[in-house]
Amino acid sequence: MTTTRTTTTGTTTATARTVLISGASVAGPALAYWLRRHGFAPTVVERAEAVREGGYAVDFRGEALDVLDRMGLLERIRELDTEMGDAAMVDAEGCQYATLPAVIFAGDLEVLKGDLTRMLYEATRDDVEYVFGDSIASLTEDEHGVEVTFERGTPRRFDLVVGADGLHSRTRALAFGPEEQFVRHLGIYTAIFSLDNYLGLENTGRLYAAPGKAANIFTARANTEARAAFHLAAEHLEYDRHDRVGQQRIIAERFADDGWEIPRLLHEMAQAPDFFFDANAQVEMDSWSRGRVVLLGDAGYCAGPTSGRGTSQALIGAYVLAGELAASGGDHTTAFAAYEREMRGYVSEHQSVGREGAERFFMPAPTQEILDMLAAQAPENTRTTPIRLRDYAAPALHEPAAGAAVMGGA
Repeated sequence: MTTTRTTTTGTTTATARTVLISGASVAGPALAYWLRRHGFAPTVVERAEAVREGGYAVDFRGEALDVLDRMGLLERIRELDTEMGDAAMVDAEGCQYATLPAVIFAGDLEVLKGDLTRMLYEATRDDVEYVFGDSIASLTEDEHGVEVTFERGTPRRFDLVVGADGLHSRTRALAFGPEEQFVRHLGIYTAIFSLDNYLGLENTGRLYAAPGKAANIFTARANTEARAAFHLAAEHLEYDRHDRVGQQRIIAERFADDGWEIPRLLHEMAQAPDFFFDANAQVEMDSWSRGRVVLLGDAGYCAGPTSGRGTSQALIGAYVLAGELAASGGDHTTAFAAYEREMRGYVSEHQSVGREGAERFFMPAPTQEILDMLAAQAPENTRTTPIRLRDYAAPALHEPAAGAAVMGGA
């Protein structure tokens, strides 16, 4: 377990509140950034031992770019743009039969998720407490706060708790109930991993499709690396989420007889240090808060990878949640209700996009005419209901009092 912390001098005020954030991917650090700007004292707890690397590329669309700009990160993020161009669709012999326009999958700006996560951490680590290698074990709420126990650290008390811990949120399970009550499977499973750019691709990719399955490889980090993925159609698979070998066996068995580069990709998958496998799913909830606990990003309203909106929702949700807490003077009941009012329509639209994307994900050998039509109908070209980003008051940052203890071991 590793704790990163910085203690500085200053003066606290009655408006400063302690907030525990579970999850250090995108939503958690983004929320921590804005909470500090508004005078709150966030602590981020993350199950992993360090900032997570790896992962596929993530897109930024519309107002999410505005949030990055307000954080002073937009230009730095642009420097990491994959600059992905159109991708070739190939058959089992490797012959190209269509071109997938980049607008369908790359958004307005695209970077590797690991690069984004690291940048958000670096932007917050000097004035936000991070606790790595631990996770929430229990939550006990009373009228004044939440008593939190941890898998490894000593218990602590916080004014508020935020679950920003993804599709399989532990915070959601503790505060709201079992996962099966809220997670809606989209009928797709995906495996992602990194590998060498052995095909020598330059700012492009190759996509292979067969009935009920697909595979692709894209370049990354100025063509020095690549990322690959396997996708398969299935309503429900029984597997252990922590059994990497078992997950890889599922993929290997499903793609055992496929041509093109599939044998090589299966070999690379088995060697990859950052293999990730999960269902494509959405989270549907009547309310994102219960008492002093609130959910953010995929934990509360995952739209699914087929929406291309998860990262944008996380960034915008973090901005709005922190802003509403500041605007309400720390009154969580008022703030949580306002946060939902601001975000509900935006989330509902993206979840609709995600469901539509899942339905056409395994379309049989699409013609170039169909792909061009999809590009013309890409949601970023047709959406007419952007979310309104309020200019929330940002009071002077209140630092912890001189000598205040910033506890590790959470």
